Amino acid sequence: MSPEIRDLFRIFAVGFVAAIFHTVLKQSGKEDFAHWATLLGLVAVFAIVIGYVDHLYHEITSVFLLQ
Repeated sequence: MSPEIRDLFRIFAVGFVAAIFHTVLKQSGKEDFAHWATLLGLVAVFAIVIGYVDHLYHEITSVFLLQ
């Protein structure tokens, strides 16, 4: 399996787990913790996406020789 597909599944898994945590915590009356769980999931996904944006930036600069 290619790394891109693996990271796509990783993003899906983080989002799914964050949604489950959010739902369980909200149903138990702990809405503050539910929002923090969602925020941590978002930060984790951004950490994965930032790596791809950095790689894209380096590819674009190497194609156009803007180093």
